[in-house]
Amino acid sequence: MVRIIPMAASSVRPSLSTFRFAGASRLGGLSLTAFAPPRRQLAFFHLGSAVSQSQSFGLKASRMLRSDGKTMGVVSAGNAAQASTTASPENVLEWVKQDKRRLLHVVYRVGDLDRTIKFYTECLGMKLLRKRDIPEERYTNAFLGYGPEDSHFVIELTYNYGVDKYDIGTAFGHFGVAVEDVAKTVELVKAKGGKVTREPGPVKGGNTVIAFVEDPDGYKFELLERGPTPEPLCQIMLRVGDLDRSIAFYEKAFGMELLRKRDNPEYKYTIAMLGYGPEDKNAVLELTYNYGVTEYDKGNAYAQIAVGTDDVYKTAEAIKLCGGKITREPGPLPGLNTKITACLDPDGWKSVFVDNVDFLKELE
Repeated sequence: MVRIIPMAASSVRPSLSTFRFAGASRLGGLSLTAFAPPRRQLAFFHLGSAVSQSQSFGLKASRMLRSDGKTMGVVSAGNAAQASTTASPENVLEWVKQDKRRLLHVVYRVGDLDRTIKFYTECLGMKLLRKRDIPEERYTNAFLGYGPEDSHFVIELTYNYGVDKYDIGTAFGHFGVAVEDVAKTVELVKAKGGKVTREPGPVKGGNTVIAFVEDPDGYKFELLERGPTPEPLCQIMLRVGDLDRSIAFYEKAFGMELLRKRDNPEYKYTIAMLGYGPEDKNAVLELTYNYGVTEYDKGNAYAQIAVGTDDVYKTAEAIKLCGGKITREPGPLPGLNTKITACLDPDGWKSVFVDNVDFLKELE
C-alpha cells in the first residue's frame, strides 16, 4: 500500500541507532538502552543518568569555541560542559539555522517484539532493517522503516526481557504513515486482526482522507492518504501544555521550521507542524495543545527522538539558551568516538542529538 519514491542524496548523511551499538562490551558494560525503574532494570538507558555530569562520562578534552563560533583549542574534562560558553548567544542561535539536521529515528518500548514486527511489516508495509539481541543486558532492538537509516526516518523498538506491557500515558499522541489508499490499508489491518479506531474518511474540517489503527501495544497510527513520498513514516504527534512556548523552543533550539499551525475552536485544540522540510517529503513533529490542559502523563512506553547535528557542543549551548534542560552533557560515549548530547524540552519530552559524521561511522 505504501509506495516510496527515491530520496535525493542528502547533504546530511546521518543515521545511527539510538546509541545502542552492536558489541555492548565496547562500552565497558554500560547498556546504552537501559533505564532503571524501581526494583527492575529495563532496557533504555537514560543518557546522563548512570554517571554524574561532573564526570563528563570520562571525557578527556573538548572543543572550545571563539566568539565567532570557530574552534580555538581544548579544555580539561572538568570544563568540558562549559566548552562552548564563550560563543555569543546570537552566534549560537544563528548557527542552529545553518546546521545540517534531520530526524533520525524514534524510540519506544514494546511487549512482544516479534508480534510488533509482524504487524508493521504485514499491515503497514515497513521493512525490518536490522535486529540485535543483547542477552547480557536483557533486551532486544529492532529497526524498521521504509528505507535505509542513513537517509530515512525509522523506528527503533526496544523489548526488555520479561516485560510484556507498558503505560503509554496521555501525552503521546500517534505516529503518522502516508499511504496511497487508506481504505485498502484499513482492510488489510482488519484482515490481520488489527484494531481500527477510526474508519477511513475526510479529516474534520478538511479533505485529506485518514484513518486510525492501533498496533498490538496500543500505539496509535494515523494513516494519511497521499501520493508516492520518499518518507512514508511522516509524523510524530506529541501533546504539549503551551503551544507557543513549544514552537519557539523547537524553532530556536532545534532549528525546525513552523510549517503550519491550525486552530480548531470547535474541538478545542490547536496543532502545529514543525520540521526540517515540507510535510510531503520529510518526517515532521506534530504538537497538539488541548485548550486548558497544561500537563499530561507520559507513562513509560515512549522514549525519545534522535536528531542529527554537525556539532553537539553548539547544539547543547543553544538548548540551554532556549530554556531546555541538558540531561547528558555533550561529548563522546564511553569507549567510542560518537559524540552525543541529550535534552528535555519545556514539557519534558526527550531528544538526543548525534554527531552526523560519527553516526555514519557507526552505521558502517
